[in-house]
Amino acid sequence: MDVVLFLEKGIWLGIAAMGFAILFNVPRRALLSIFIIGALGGLTKFLMIEYKIGIVLAVLCGASVIGFLSVFAAHRRNCPPITFAIPAVIPMIPGLFAYKAMIGIIELTSEKDPIAYSKIFFEAVNNGLTTFFVLVVLATGVAIPLLITRKNTVKRIQTEE
Repeated sequence: MDVVLFLEKGIWLGIAAMGFAILFNVPRRALLSIFIIGALGGLTKFLMIEYKIGIVLAVLCGASVIGFLSVFAAHRRNCPPITFAIPAVIPMIPGLFAYKAMIGIIELTSEKDPIAYSKIFFEAVNNGLTTFFVLVVLATGVAIPLLITRKNTVKRIQTEE
């Protein structure tokens, strides 16, 4: 793996995350943290894919990195963790798989050959299931660290009263 291309990919992931943060109108003090969190989460995913780990597990690890870093950044920047997590995880949404699944479904409507039909059908189902499972692990990977740390925060709030 070329290190320069890997770092370039991280920069683009961070820029995309920061762009969504600007779109969602997050505070300026959070933008640099969102850039770093988005880059590190996406690079975790791409590094795991490079080492032949499946895309679903790679996305789960990348989203978990984003979730834990969001909690850390929330305490440092005085913003809710979701402010950091959502813009950082959006660039990891599997748009290409969803697009291929939809195109496959559209192609099924006009295909007459049973062999070609079954090939297109299985590719469309494969892409659709990949999209579904990646979306599920994105939500899970971000939510679990936020829920784990929120439980501790609630306990601390209850004991202080």
